[in-house]
Amino acid sequence: MKTRRAEQNYRERVARVVAAIVANPMAEHRLEDLAQLAHFSPFHFHRIYSSIAGETVATTVRRVRLALATQLLTQGDRSITQVGLAVGYESPQAFTRAFGQFAGQSPREFQQQMRGAILDTGLALQGRGGDAPPLVRIVERPVQSVHALRHRGPFSTIPHTHRRLRAHTGTRTVSDWLGISCGDPDVPSDFRYYAAVASPDPWLADDAEVERMEIPGGLYAVHCLAGPYTRINAAVRALYAQWLPDSGYEPDDRPTLEHYLNSPRKVAQAALRTDLLIPIRPAN
Repeated sequence: MKTRRAEQNYRERVARVVAAIVANPMAEHRLEDLAQLAHFSPFHFHRIYSSIAGETVATTVRRVRLALATQLLTQGDRSITQVGLAVGYESPQAFTRAFGQFAGQSPREFQQQMRGAILDTGLALQGRGGDAPPLVRIVERPVQSVHALRHRGPFSTIPHTHRRLRAHTGTRTVSDWLGISCGDPDVPSDFRYYAAVASPDPWLADDAEVERMEIPGGLYAVHCLAGPYTRINAAVRALYAQWLPDSGYEPDDRPTLEHYLNSPRKVAQAALRTDLLIPIRPAN
């Protein structure tokens, strides 16, 4: 029990560091300062952080800055060079290389794609005419039991939660890897996100951090998204804004799901496939 409390204490202290990086991505973030924030010895901090977060401090800073770059590329009128400079890269070449590793495509491709994401995704969701099959299908899912780890913190640190769940899962067989969104993401007080796995193997009853959940059964609209996870939000918004109003369905009061069909640990970003599942019911 003491070991579990100590581990939780370490995680909370590392979470303070991650929150500080997310709050001000472009700060210097010296290891000495971050160690002081977490109340760790500077001599041991880097090793402790890596073991808890699953990556180095430098990797976290780089990833958060590149996440900021996705926002700047989508929202503003800055050039690729200006965005690269804004997130700490001295040359367009270095920024393009790092962004490509992060998002699976160049900054210019991402910018062009995301500026028209709602329109483009809306067209894709409805098929492109002719004999093209519809790219939204309706399925009925049974109730599904999963083991879930609640995410705490900003959206940009969700990968940390998935890495923590992977550590809890260990060598167990995993039949499905999921993201579960409850409530409205635009209302933080109402929103909860869980990383979840479905596994036929037994789970330790004393693993208090991981909870057993049941995903309600029912009708879902399913769209298979191709490409990096950075496209998920735009695609989900397009499902609600473009497809749902004329579909004959309305949203139901159940969680929205992300079913990860493959893993960025095994395939390139462009080859990722994610089923996005919107809970629906026939419209009144």
